[in-house]
Amino acid sequence: MAQSEQSSWYTTLSGMDSSQLTLLVILGVVLLLIVLLLILMIYLMSFMTAVFQKENPSLAHEPSWWESFKEKFVTGKMDEVGGKDEKAKVMSDHSYDGITELDNFMPPWLQWVFIGSIAFAVIYFVNYTVLGIGPTGEEEYQEELRLEAIAAETRKANLVAGIDETTVVFDESAAAISSGKSIFETNCAACHAADGGGGVGPNLTDEYWLHGGSIQDVFKVVKYGVVEKGMIPWQDQLSPEQMQQVSSYILTLVGTTPANPKEPQGEPSSATPAAETPVTDSTAVVASIQ
Repeated sequence: MAQSEQSSWYTTLSGMDSSQLTLLVILGVVLLLIVLLLILMIYLMSFMTAVFQKENPSLAHEPSWWESFKEKFVTGKMDEVGGKDEKAKVMSDHSYDGITELDNFMPPWLQWVFIGSIAFAVIYFVNYTVLGIGPTGEEEYQEELRLEAIAAETRKANLVAGIDETTVVFDESAAAISSGKSIFETNCAACHAADGGGGVGPNLTDEYWLHGGSIQDVFKVVKYGVVEKGMIPWQDQLSPEQMQQVSSYILTLVGTTPANPKEPQGEPSSATPAAETPVTDSTAVVASIQ
């Protein structure tokens, strides 16, 4: 779920403005300078050690700073093979076929990793289970679902607001057809009859159309009206989605049998909603209309 909402680094980078990119470049330069300074410090320490060893030959037998650091924090002190210290660690009860086992200590780096993992586990348990401060995995999942639902509604609203005569589609979903029927009965039945048979306006159930029989044509007539023939534009009273719904409902009336059909008007059209790929989403595209 998180991956469906979070973009790639390239998308994030391309979405930054000039000030953010400038700040990012400055931070990168500062980080590079810090790394270079660390490398320079290590080089200077090595150089100074070499100089001191030349000035004082007794220091030549002393371990370098790196060897001391590695022995203390990385590998630990290694016993001489076969020496007294190593033999003291031999575990006599762990001898199998002449192969003995040494009771060696853990390397310092591994000890710190082990101790750190224990400390992290304690803090994690107290934070999430005892104190309940941090969100659990289930809570994070539910929050992601909530954010995605909001984003989905925003995307749908943007798509619905963008419906016009070029993007309108035939929506055959039950919800859209039901809503379109209610809109038709409230606003259109007075001129076209409740069953679409026509009256003042033309018959919407036959295959004859005055202004075209595609979904785009019907939507355009609903939106802008035909003022010279008495049909008002509905773009100021209905939303783009509502105009799509009522236009889709009008197309479902084609081929039905009204109680008192008006004589055909206009030109015949072979376009029907089924002629194009139907969609069940209110934002999808398809079909034809009267």
